[in-house]
Amino acid sequence: MISQGPRLAKTSSAVAVVAATAIAFSAAHAKPTPAVDMKAADARAAATVRQMTAEEKVVLTHGIMPLPLGGPTPPIPADAVAGAGYISGIERLGVPALKETDASLGVSYVMGIRKDGATALPSGVAQAAAWNPDLMYRGGAMIGSEARAKGFNVLLAGGVNLMRDPRNGRTFEYLAEDPLLSGMLVGAAIRGVQSNKIISTIKHFALNGQETGRKYVDVKISEDAARESDLLAFQIGIEQGQPGSVMCAYNRVWGEQACASDWLLNKVLKQSWGYKGFVMSDWGAVPNIEAALKGLDQQSGEQLDPGVFFDSKLQNKAAADPVWQARLDDMNRRILTAIYASELDKAPASPGGKIDSAANAAVAEDVAKQGIVLLKNDGALPLAKSAKSIAIIGGYADGGVLSGAGSSQVQGEGGPVVMRPVGGKGVWAGFIAQQYHRSSPMDAIQALAKDAKVTFRDGRYIADAVEKARQSEVAIVFATQWTTEGLDVPDLSLPDGQDELIAAVAAANPKTIVVLETGGPVKMPWLDKVAGVVEAWYPGARGGPAIASVLFGDTNPSGRLPITFPASEAQLPRPKLDGSDWVEPDFSGGPSSGSDKLVADYDIEGSDVGYRWFARKGTKPLFPFGYGLSYTTFESAGLKVKGLTASFTVKNTGQREGADVAQLYLVSRAGQAKRRLAGFQRVNLAAGASQNVSLTIDPRILADWKDGGWSMPAGEYSFALGKDAEMMGPPVKVRLPAKTWKD
Repeated sequence: MISQGPRLAKTSSAVAVVAATAIAFSAAHAKPTPAVDMKAADARAAATVRQMTAEEKVVLTHGIMPLPLGGPTPPIPADAVAGAGYISGIERLGVPALKETDASLGVSYVMGIRKDGATALPSGVAQAAAWNPDLMYRGGAMIGSEARAKGFNVLLAGGVNLMRDPRNGRTFEYLAEDPLLSGMLVGAAIRGVQSNKIISTIKHFALNGQETGRKYVDVKISEDAARESDLLAFQIGIEQGQPGSVMCAYNRVWGEQACASDWLLNKVLKQSWGYKGFVMSDWGAVPNIEAALKGLDQQSGEQLDPGVFFDSKLQNKAAADPVWQARLDDMNRRILTAIYASELDKAPASPGGKIDSAANAAVAEDVAKQGIVLLKNDGALPLAKSAKSIAIIGGYADGGVLSGAGSSQVQGEGGPVVMRPVGGKGVWAGFIAQQYHRSSPMDAIQALAKDAKVTFRDGRYIADAVEKARQSEVAIVFATQWTTEGLDVPDLSLPDGQDELIAAVAAANPKTIVVLETGGPVKMPWLDKVAGVVEAWYPGARGGPAIASVLFGDTNPSGRLPITFPASEAQLPRPKLDGSDWVEPDFSGGPSSGSDKLVADYDIEGSDVGYRWFARKGTKPLFPFGYGLSYTTFESAGLKVKGLTASFTVKNTGQREGADVAQLYLVSRAGQAKRRLAGFQRVNLAAGASQNVSLTIDPRILADWKDGGWSMPAGEYSFALGKDAEMMGPPVKVRLPAKTWKD
């Protein structure tokens, strides 16, 4: 039996679980979508290919970024919508153009060029912190509906790269460090997006673990380790979501660019997994025309590549060589299969569709509430609405909440409430800038604590903040860590002297609460000095009310960490970020002090990503994977494992309603210690209520990739319910027979 209290610094939710295998969710889960009829779509696509002329066969294979970015921009077609990409259609055959927009968090703002706004979901890691596939589906359906209403029929969503390094600038876009959790969640999000009869991608395939030297870094990893970790997340996500497209990555794998990797695109994705959709490139990630033979089906944003390869050059190759002709036919067939499977031709999207902004904002707020993680509570939370004075310090909390930057940047109507430039000039200065959504935590706090004197200090001067904290009953410090595509953070400290600010405020007021708005894990040298810590991530369009709701107890916090928070960089597999001292090579012919030899050695941890690495090394993180506190208590008991089925009971033993995330872990296999999340279940319970849980374990979680297939050794397997990846209940043993199988 495992129980959990609401205030103990290292006790997270109760336990229990196991995940469904990689099959569709039951009717109890979020609104299911009909299975995509890929067989019928593929047959129809084959028939269309037979009708195409040689010239038409290189229409769907390449496209532009339809934005006025300066420089040599191709003519933008009249029917294009300002966004990430445009692929011309074939009117004679009734094939629609592909109109593409970023990203997983909502319809991208593209620096305000469209002059409209969209609903911003919380960051990917915030969504994952809810451990709730139903919620992921709702979020995906919401942003997919807005994309469609704006005239887009392809959403470049589905980010699922595992978090091998928390310093990665795109950690905020992705979901988790575990393949099962990541795959199940991204699959649900993709199903939600595609319920709108538009195509979703899954990205970035694969092993795209950092932004430093992202077009040059060469990932070194064994096939078995890749199959058991990053690739398994993609595999489960594809099985669950059936995305129309896979977007390949910038990085290299085993010396080949990911968008020209025969192993990734042909051998793994198309042959081993039998994927029937198409592979689109990331923007500026295509090295040459040979990428077509390596498995790439479509060149995206072609003006960012060294050249346009998949146009008449590809047509000429096909005319001269039957191998190229067959490949070109296959490229078209795959693209058309995705188009027909999502019915883009039968249900065309066009600008000007109706958007229910209030309903969509409510979805974003619900995601934020469920994803907020209570990391520490010494009894200060929830705050009393009768408080007479509250000091709010830092983080532009009087105006809004932080968002991550890059191609996923979303903004509501009117744009950001605060924009803090990072670059000094040029179009990209707006592309990567600190932006804050118009959702004020201060206003939301004042609305709940109606009689309180709520004051704000920006935190630039510590003495000023300390004085205001000393005068107030409660001090709430909003601490921010801005992250962006294109840049990694050098370490896990809070920038701009915020660690010193928090320590000083806490010394002045023992009832200091820290609200973190971060892209991922941060160190907390002040942790023992504050009364409470709330991880709000980048909380999206309604982040202010969501944060206030948790602080005052209108929402019982239920988020659990989808990524380990290390105590220091020294605990990571690579304490020094690969390439942090690397100089990008100059290929223009001039002198260069850099080299194109930048290697990320993922064989160090292999498939033991995140919490698995900490278990293997026996080191204690600051906060473990799966950790999170509540304002009530839970107890999990009665774990039974029979074959690949686990059952148990979760009970709310506290005084108020709340949600627990039950977690089941493999802890040993055939006499050897192992730590793998074997399943999870989010359970909402009224005070005193209990629920029986019975789920099925995906055998791939128990197996190793060996000799070209999965292999489970015969022997004794031990499972335990965990409050998190560190705090385990008593193990339950079951004997399982040997089993080997192919994908």
